[in-house]
Order: sequence, then C-alpha cells, then structure tokens
Amino acid sequence: MIAYANLSGDSPIVAYRCGADYIDVAFRDAGVYRYTRASAGAHRVAAMKRLAAAGRGLAAFIAREAHDRYAEKRD
Repeated sequence: MIAYANLSGDSPIVAYRCGADYIDVAFRDAGVYRYTRASAGAHRVAAMKRLAAAGRGLAAFIAREAHDRYAEKRD
C-alpha cells in the first residue's frame, strides 16, 4: 500500500492501493475497505484514485459520495 499524504493533517486514512477497477483504502482505526467500479461506480472510483494521489479530500469524498458503497471490508 502507498502511504496517504494527508495534506490536511486530520484524515483518518493512512494508506491506499489502486488496481485496474478498484481502490483499497486503509483507515486508521477501521480496517481496509475496497471500493470497486461495480460497488461504487466507475466515476467514484476514478475520483477516489485522483484524491488519493493528491493526498487531500479522500475521506470527505468517501463520507459524502461512497460511504456504504464498498465491496468488502478487511480488518
């Protein structure tokens, strides 16, 4: 996984991993969530990948647009 830059300084996200049709997002105290094109929609996954690479806004986007749209959760 790649460490999330957390430029805002207050994100609960610590790392992420991108695949062709998914993004895995690791939260500090909540495990790893996989968002896929099938579960969250291609446009949301693309946006999450952009925000993850930018290091800002990913947690807010997930809370607003993709909160319950994950395909699986791992502890």
